[in-house]
Amino acid sequence: MTTKAFRLASIALGAGLSLGAFAVPVFAAGDDSSTTPTCKKGEIYDQKTKKCVKQQGANVTDENRADYAYSLAKKDHRYEEALAVLDTMKNPNTAEALNYRGYATRKLGRTDEGISYYTKSVAMDPKYTLVREYLGEAYVIKGRMDLAEDQLNTIRTLCGNTSCEEYRDLHAAILNPSSL
Repeated sequence: MTTKAFRLASIALGAGLSLGAFAVPVFAAGDDSSTTPTCKKGEIYDQKTKKCVKQQGANVTDENRADYAYSLAKKDHRYEEALAVLDTMKNPNTAEALNYRGYATRKLGRTDEGISYYTKSVAMDPKYTLVREYLGEAYVIKGRMDLAEDQLNTIRTLCGNTSCEEYRDLHAAILNPSSL
């Protein structure tokens, strides 16, 4: 390698490393589950105090518990722990909590159980596009492409277009079922 080529390669590498320092983290544009810190087993992240606290007896809202459970499942693949956190909610029968319970059970391979939670969530909030995406993905797993397409069409109607994340994700799953 010539001296000139070496200098150019060094400059390019340095520039790439410098630009990397200013890069926005991938999770910044996605869901909030990826930005929630992970606590030790038996603890939960308290959004108010910004600390990990004991899961049992903590004065943490149900919404906080549901969000943390989803973070455990989505980001860390700690599905059993996510279900245990959802079990500590005072009111586990919200559209979000049922959706997150469906997500964790589906990821544990209990697809039919997940579908039952998703359908309860949809009944509570028919306009909740994330649960419709996950329900559609569960139908893809079951080989029920017709039902998955129904969810995709509903998401398109709710979003008003095909550019919302839930539509794009379910569409990708329908096109490539092995990705699930």
